[in-house]
Amino acid sequence: MFDIVGKRRWYFLSSAIIIVLGLISLLAFRLRLGLDFTGGALLELQFEQPVQPAGVREVFVAHGLRDATVQTTVDERAVLIRSKLIDSATEAEIEVELEERLGSMTELRFEPLGPAIGREVTRAASNAVAMAALAILAYIVIAFRKVPNPLRYGVCAIATMVHDALVAAGLFSLFGVAFGWEVDALLLTALLIVIGFSMQGTIVVLDRIRENIPKRRGEPFETIANRSLLEALPHSLVAQLSAIFILIAILLLDGATVKQFIAVLLIGLLSGTYSSMLNTVPLLVVWEKGEIGQLFRRLRKA
Repeated sequence: MFDIVGKRRWYFLSSAIIIVLGLISLLAFRLRLGLDFTGGALLELQFEQPVQPAGVREVFVAHGLRDATVQTTVDERAVLIRSKLIDSATEAEIEVELEERLGSMTELRFEPLGPAIGREVTRAASNAVAMAALAILAYIVIAFRKVPNPLRYGVCAIATMVHDALVAAGLFSLFGVAFGWEVDALLLTALLIVIGFSMQGTIVVLDRIRENIPKRRGEPFETIANRSLLEALPHSLVAQLSAIFILIAILLLDGATVKQFIAVLLIGLLSGTYSSMLNTVPLLVVWEKGEIGQLFRRLRKA
């Protein structure tokens, strides 16, 4: 039987390196805040023919508004453009160029936007994550009550969730430095999706351990955990890789309007697939074997 759990130090080291690099980037460069947090302008245009968001966005990018986001309505003739504040002269130039490229149009509205939306979304997302973490912890403690130390299973699951959020935030900070990516409300939505998907994979693996403990009485916990991980591996990989392949296809084929959103989802799912299998179970094994206490004792002696 292949010993995955036995190589746990390498998994912990890999995660620590990625998280530390991300934290350094967050402390040094912070996150580049988008329009949801800094404010901007909202422009709504009505075209005679359906238009593609990517074609509209190209015009804004050509005028230096790389942060512009474009959304179409149901009939794909009206578009909502959110960008940094622009003066009337620039707005007129953009509208002339849009008419030349995409046909005649009518301006429906042009108004400034404040940063309140971003603050409200951040507050709501933080509350949702905190409540979800408590609910998951309570659920695992109740569902795993027949195994020894059920609280440890819940804490390890929450630790995995925090790991995935830190990895996604840290890498997005690095991408902000490298590619100029900015944080918006859509990024927070992507993080919530990633947390939910990762937690699903984590609970599948932990549940297999719960099932095997009474079946494998007398075996060391590390052996039971490794066996359970190998048994859950095919199911988890199929579920996670299916979503990952779809996201890669969208990232390669779709336009720039959802590129950052899909990239965050992809990073988060890759991190979630890794952590739910190679961090959660090894962390639980380390805790059950008392290695965490041994580590702190060594640190105190040092």
